[in-house]
Amino acid sequence: MKKTLITIFLAAAAVSANAQTAYDALLFSENEYEGTARTMAMGNAFTALGGDLGAISINPAGSAVAKYSQFTLTPALTISTATSQGVSPFTDGYLPYFERQMKSSRTRFGMPNFGLSINWDTNRTSGLKNMSFGFIINRTATYDEDIYASGTNSTTSFMGSMAYDATVNGYLGSELNAENAYNYMPWKPVVGYQSGMISTFGGYDDQFVGASEIIYDNGDVALGGPLQQSYGRQVTGGKNEYIFNIGANISDFVYLGANLGMTSINYDYNEYFREVAADPADFEIVFDNGNAIYFDEMVYKYSYAATGNGYFAKFGAIVTPGHGLRIGAAIQTPVLNNITEYWQEAGETGYTDSRYNASAASPEGRGSYTMVSPFRANFGLAYTFGKAGVFSVDYEFSDYGQMKYKGSSYDDRDYFEAVNADIRDRFGVSHMLRAGLEFKPVSELAVRAGYGLTTGAEKYNSWGEQLPASLRQNVSLGLGYNSKKSFYTDLAVRRTIIPDEYFMPYADYMYDTDGNIVGDAFAPELINRKGLWKVLLTFGWRF
Repeated sequence: MKKTLITIFLAAAAVSANAQTAYDALLFSENEYEGTARTMAMGNAFTALGGDLGAISINPAGSAVAKYSQFTLTPALTISTATSQGVSPFTDGYLPYFERQMKSSRTRFGMPNFGLSINWDTNRTSGLKNMSFGFIINRTATYDEDIYASGTNSTTSFMGSMAYDATVNGYLGSELNAENAYNYMPWKPVVGYQSGMISTFGGYDDQFVGASEIIYDNGDVALGGPLQQSYGRQVTGGKNEYIFNIGANISDFVYLGANLGMTSINYDYNEYFREVAADPADFEIVFDNGNAIYFDEMVYKYSYAATGNGYFAKFGAIVTPGHGLRIGAAIQTPVLNNITEYWQEAGETGYTDSRYNASAASPEGRGSYTMVSPFRANFGLAYTFGKAGVFSVDYEFSDYGQMKYKGSSYDDRDYFEAVNADIRDRFGVSHMLRAGLEFKPVSELAVRAGYGLTTGAEKYNSWGEQLPASLRQNVSLGLGYNSKKSFYTDLAVRRTIIPDEYFMPYADYMYDTDGNIVGDAFAPELINRKGLWKVLLTFGWRF
């Protein structure tokens, strides 16, 4: 059985060149806090703690807890892994495609935290005792993937699926080949037709066949022979917060803080699908004049990039009623994001006779839009054991069903109204639980551990069916060293446990007259098991 939760390769590009979706809104709205090595080692459970510049993104009041000025710098390594393989459509486990298990990994350097906070002591014994003013950069999301999958397929092909889609959608070869086709036709079939991946046959302008398919005398169309298929995806980028912070300490009892923040988004996505004939002799294409050529290989590419910035405010408080207990809360306004995106599609088809090779590329698309990320709120409790250590627990939530797009033109408003309805129908509240522990065996050394659990925001699929719970988990460990002077340093390692991803590079298309899949001609479904590790090292100075 095919999994219910799947994504289709190039789905957005196949429908419309400029098509913001519910998933785009979610991608740019979710947070995965990094901060400093100390905050990450303790699971970022800092709503009630504060005192660390990595925690300012979580609770602005945390800056007022420290009665000193400080500067931090945090370099980091991100190590991502991916293991991909086909998923059998049969109960006996037989796998007719992507049978190889492929592993890939990537290591990237980054700077998830930079911060400066200046403390001003009022020299009062009660009331407003001190204030803090700071500028902090904290990373709230890292986009990093490098996926590769490969195997043999003897029943279906990417080009066969493309030809089927062109036929059932009623496209005409003359329209797809028009000089201005990119102005009014979906880009995927235009690239496919103009690069020779699909063509018309039998004298009909609305009947299409893939270059990997052969036509029998009775008019049936089928895959010519085995294909070596491969799929690749690379994603890079991240989301940062640039924060101007102010904090106030009231009688060492109540700490207040506010952030004026700007988000910066940078996202790059590149994807391809390749098919190579195991034996080109199986893929004969005969012209009307009797000449024949043989399909050799093809590749279809899709690239997408987005940059943007957003604006928000955040307010927080920490109360210390005594006996080691600390209580914290913070609320963040919706983020108003202005995003510009670019996309392009391209294809190449090669034959044993290179004179017939063809390629095509769409123009580079460009679009700008406004997207509102939802408000979020977090609450925390902490208990300090004198100077020996601290334990902290946080709860944070955000209702992603409140995400929405805004457009300036009437066409945008009509389109976004439908997308916003899709967001409301499919997304809901995501819950985030965080816990952290710090123990100091000696005054200069700290040992830390943390855990985080986040529930998925997507509750229903596009058919209105309820989806199973999706959980993302973080497990972290760390060490900290405080010198007797101003310098301190922290080290943290975090492993993120990510739910498996199921996706289809192209859709099913081989059906019989009853609407059932013919034999074992299932389009490939793949499973991708992701792994993510982060290593942070913070250098800090107090003054």
